[in-house]
Amino acid sequence: MPVKHPLFKRILIWRAKHISHKHFVYILSILVGFMSGIGAVILKNATHFIQYLLEINLVKNWHQAFYFVFPIIGLVLVYLIITYVIRQKVSHGIPSTLYAISKRKGIMKRYQMLGSILTAPITVGFGGSVGLEGPTVATGAAISSNISRMFRMNQKTKTLLIGCAAAGAMSSIFKAPIAAIIFAVEVFSLDLTIVSMLPLLLASLSGIFTSYFFFGDDILLPFSIEEGFTLTDIPFYIILGVCSALVSIYFTEVYERIQNVFARIKSPIKRLALGGVAIGVLIYFIPPLYGEGFDVLNALIAGNPEKAITNNIFNFNLSNSWIVIGLLAGLVLFKVIASALTFGAGGVGGIFAPTLFMGGIMGNCLAKIANTSGILNSPISESNFTLVGMAGLLAGVLHAPLTAIFLIAELTSGYELFVPLMLTAAISFGITKYFVPHSVYAMELGRKGELITHDKDHAVLTLMEIEKVIETNFVTISTKMTLGEIVHQAVVKSNRNIFPVIDEDSKALKGIILLDDIRSIMFDQSLYNTILASEVMQKPPEIINFTTDKMTGIMKKFQDSGAWNLPVVKDGVYVGFISKSKLLTAYRQQLIAYTK
Repeated sequence: MPVKHPLFKRILIWRAKHISHKHFVYILSILVGFMSGIGAVILKNATHFIQYLLEINLVKNWHQAFYFVFPIIGLVLVYLIITYVIRQKVSHGIPSTLYAISKRKGIMKRYQMLGSILTAPITVGFGGSVGLEGPTVATGAAISSNISRMFRMNQKTKTLLIGCAAAGAMSSIFKAPIAAIIFAVEVFSLDLTIVSMLPLLLASLSGIFTSYFFFGDDILLPFSIEEGFTLTDIPFYIILGVCSALVSIYFTEVYERIQNVFARIKSPIKRLALGGVAIGVLIYFIPPLYGEGFDVLNALIAGNPEKAITNNIFNFNLSNSWIVIGLLAGLVLFKVIASALTFGAGGVGGIFAPTLFMGGIMGNCLAKIANTSGILNSPISESNFTLVGMAGLLAGVLHAPLTAIFLIAELTSGYELFVPLMLTAAISFGITKYFVPHSVYAMELGRKGELITHDKDHAVLTLMEIEKVIETNFVTISTKMTLGEIVHQAVVKSNRNIFPVIDEDSKALKGIILLDDIRSIMFDQSLYNTILASEVMQKPPEIINFTTDKMTGIMKKFQDSGAWNLPVVKDGVYVGFISKSKLLTAYRQQLIAYTK
């Protein structure tokens, strides 16, 4: 974002002279946290206003019949806004932010500051079965990225301020400032150091202050623990941890498969029609899937499951506990389908709320099964299991166990459940991580090897760009050149001891010739016209593909082959060479920049 205004240039110069970089980052972190909090306020209020209009003023007594129509209307409006107003693709919140960090040096385009604000409230307000957390984080991250560009921050600072935006957004939404900081560290793989801690704290504080200013003491999940943890509950929390892992794996598999189905449909109109009708039918038959679902969770935590599923169209007898358990289990199974359909149809939202929804209902359902079966002398707390279930699924689906633990602990204003939270989250995360290496947020980037992680070596290699380490000052040889031509046109003119052999017409790489390959014959002039390049060339030990190979894979090719120079091809055409020495030099420079 180039700075053109003379006054702003003077401001930048004054700032550079009078405010140190460290203190300026503190100021920006407060600003970013505040802006993220404002984004959360706008998204939440806009969504609730739409829901108020639809559920109270417009349909009143006919609300059930409109469950089918509302999601389709919302998706159509989102499509029209994206196509004719924004005119850019609005990517899903946190995955798009991770992509910006990993592949765009923390740069997010300016339209992303408004993209989610214009589309997410409509998606969720009209019944799309997704959450607002992801869009809120994406909005704050886009604002943070553009502020960083405006003040010419480096990539490391951009990434830190994006983490600050995430902390501010989550702190504002849940009024859980510690969990918000941990979320930023776990999801965006930030280094939790003295340098990063204070900006994250300041951003989280400014986010929560914004929330208190606009919403007062209201929180999404108002609950205080009345029944503490007892040792006799440990086996059930272990079972809950295992169930959380199984449901997390189910969530990830179903979500990915449905996304893959929609990805094969090229027409956005067809995706909208298919997904819109499917989500409309699903919500019509299962009304609790409408929107984020926090009202359902609050009913379960308060011990009123009948209130959460009272709108079932089949009018089941809710006085039967097993019917209630069956209906709740159905919500767990179908919520992820509803969320994936919403995304597939073009809706904009996040998976944080659906994960909480499924986890809470799963925990409540498990406790109900234990209490209803009559195997216990005294019943276990259904409310506690609802809360711990949320943590279990967050730990599994998002691969964020610490966020899960501290979020629920802060939401309940106490640490009485800390032990079961740790136990369930650890089991869920451990099992899920074994079968599903990457979270839903990071799945696509992780498969490509483009994800920034807490592993510094991997992170530094991911940030390196292949274009910057390719060397092109190698003299090429065609397959038809004679030994004499090789000596006079290549060896004499080159200061390198390796020569790529290419096809004269297609420019495709056919092999390489090392100086050692021709040293014994290069001075025998009687062979100059009889030996061709194709006869003395050899196959490279490895070939680097410019399009598909990542830096982690390139480094491994050097390690496995023991080569000092490897050729690079793009669509089969020779591009240049990468040398191990230049690669290691670039790695050291990137490592210094990353850890500075």
